Amino acid sequence: MSSPRTSEQVGPPRALRSEPGPDEDVAWAPAAVADGAARVVAAVEQVLMGKGEVVRTAVMTLLAGGHLLVEDVPGVGKTVLAKALARAVDCSVSRVQFTPDLLPSDVTGVTVYDRRTAEFDFRPGPVFANMVVADEINRASPKTQSALLECMEEHQVTVDATTYPLAEPFMVLATQNPVEMEGTYPLPEAQRDRFTTRISLGYPHQDAELAMIEGHAGSDPVDRIRPVCTAADVRSMIAGARAVHVAPELRRYVVELVSATRSSPLVRLGASPRATLHLVRAARARAAMAGRDHVLPDDVHAVAVPVLAHRLLLTGEARAARREAGQVVHQLLDQLVVPRGSRSEPSARHGQR
Repeated sequence: MSSPRTSEQVGPPRALRSEPGPDEDVAWAPAAVADGAARVVAAVEQVLMGKGEVVRTAVMTLLAGGHLLVEDVPGVGKTVLAKALARAVDCSVSRVQFTPDLLPSDVTGVTVYDRRTAEFDFRPGPVFANMVVADEINRASPKTQSALLECMEEHQVTVDATTYPLAEPFMVLATQNPVEMEGTYPLPEAQRDRFTTRISLGYPHQDAELAMIEGHAGSDPVDRIRPVCTAADVRSMIAGARAVHVAPELRRYVVELVSATRSSPLVRLGASPRATLHLVRAARARAAMAGRDHVLPDDVHAVAVPVLAHRLLLTGEARAARREAGQVVHQLLDQLVVPRGSRSEPSARHGQR
């Protein structure tokens, strides 16, 4: 487990924060959250060129207090995104290369007997870090994958009947290759549901790929990233995002959207109540990144596919028709009516109540 790094830049100016106590994390105002998030995004974009929306979604997931699943073909920068985001925050980082022979104790830690003291000592695994990069997570067996279930949901680890809390913030950044299926194990639905968002990078634009050649000529550009905020800053930004107001009409709108996934004839397994919570947290984080103290329907629309699509299991008929989960979510958004008076920008696709 790597130790925390130091940084000269430790967050927005004091004037943007509330007066904190000696060891107290306070919620930042939306303007401060937006400033801190913008600096993290700028740091990550130094190495992931032309993927601004993907980077903002990753930072939004961090501010939502969630976990990120990066799913795409090999070589497009999945691990680079995870490592760059981890380096942009001055906190403890660990990386686990998931392989078929990886054991649960290799992730969570193990209790060993010390002959000198005649006592059992717990040796923590790589999961005891603020950010855990789980590379190629679907190459480990389901038994090992399940070792992450408790820590992702409850931010704690239980080993030999003893529970150990994890440090905050805590985020799992996992990557997987959806194309190469030989020697891999699909993620169980229970674990996919614990990831707040799933994103895909896609191939870069030619101009970005040309710039990439020059950027990688000397050394790994990830090594040049310097932290732009501390773990305490991230905790304060998360608290600030959770304080963003969600109107009652928007809360009902979110519930209607999630409920629609369960009744759609194209979906065999809809989104869970956990997805409802994650959708609201992600919308709050996006609003805070925009410097707003309230959520708009546009925030819900923007995060709906990253939050919901990977949780849906489509029917055989939908798969035969080559429908994708993201298309189903867009279709449900088209069918629902946006609440009146929610201060959303007019949209040709969505009606108003």
